[in-house]
Amino acid sequence: MKKDQVVILEKRGVILVSGEDSKDFLQNIITNDINKVSNKNSVFAALLTPQGKYLNEFFVIKNNKGYLLDCSDNFTKELIKDLSKYKLRSKVKIEDFSSEFVIGVINDSKFKELQDELKSNENTITYRDTPIFLDPRNKKLGARIISNLEKLYLTIKKLNLSIIDSKEYFSLAHKLGVPEKGLLNLKDQLFGLEANFETLQAIDFKKGCFVGQENTARMKLKNKLRRRLLPISSSEKLNIGDEITFNNIKIGKILIDQPYPFGLIKVLEPNLEDFEDKILLANNKECKILEHV
Repeated sequence: MKKDQVVILEKRGVILVSGEDSKDFLQNIITNDINKVSNKNSVFAALLTPQGKYLNEFFVIKNNKGYLLDCSDNFTKELIKDLSKYKLRSKVKIEDFSSEFVIGVINDSKFKELQDELKSNENTITYRDTPIFLDPRNKKLGARIISNLEKLYLTIKKLNLSIIDSKEYFSLAHKLGVPEKGLLNLKDQLFGLEANFETLQAIDFKKGCFVGQENTARMKLKNKLRRRLLPISSSEKLNIGDEITFNNIKIGKILIDQPYPFGLIKVLEPNLEDFEDKILLANNKECKILEHV
C-alpha cells in the first residue's frame, strides 16, 4: 500500500463500552492493560476463555463516551454476548455501533506525515475530530482510521487519497503472519500465546488478572509454547483440518483456509527451523510456511 492510498475495511464491527465502571470492567477481563488506552494511545487486545484459549480479538480506542472495540464483524454479536457474561452488577453499557462507524487503513508513512503536521509523536492522533492510530500489531500494517462514513470520505478527500482494493491489505497481513480473515475458525482451537498474542502486543503480563490469565502466565513462565499459528502458502486448495506433515511426521493442521491460510504448527520436536523453509504436505497437497515477521 502506497502513501497516497487508503483501504476501507467494510466488514468490521464496532462496539461501544460505556458507563462509570467501563474502565474497571474491561481491565478485569481483557488481556491488555486498559490504563494504556487514552486519546494518545490505542491497544490490541483479546478476550480469552477461562482456560486461556482464543475467543475474541479487537482494538481498544478511547472515545468521549467510553471505549470503542474495533473487531471482526463476524465477532460483533458474540463479543457483546461474551462481554455481557462478565457484566454482573457493573454499571456498564455494551452497544453495537457497527452501523455508525467504518474503518480505513493508511500507509504508515502517511501516518508519520500526519504526525509531523500535528506535531505529535503519539501512536494515536486526532485528525479532523477522528482518531487515527498506528496498528499495534505491526506498523507495516499502517494506521487505522475509525470514523463515520461521511467523515471518512471527507478525510480521504482532504488527504488526496485513492481507495484501493482491500485484497492488497489482507495479502500483506497474511505475509506478515497476522490473520484477518477466518478468525471464527480459531475460536477455542488454540491458546492465546499460540495465536501469537504476545508478539502482536495483545497481552500485558504486568497488568494482573484477566480471563484465562492463569494458564497463559503458566505457559509463558514454564516456556511451554509448543505450537504457533503461522501463515501457509499453496497453489492448491487447503481445507480446515488438513493435517500438515514433514517427512511423514505430523507437525500441524490447517485452521484457516483460503484465500489466506494459516496452520497451527509445532515449533519444537521437531524444531521449526528444521522445516520452515521446506516443502510440506497438507493432506498430500504441497504447501509451505510463508516467511513472516
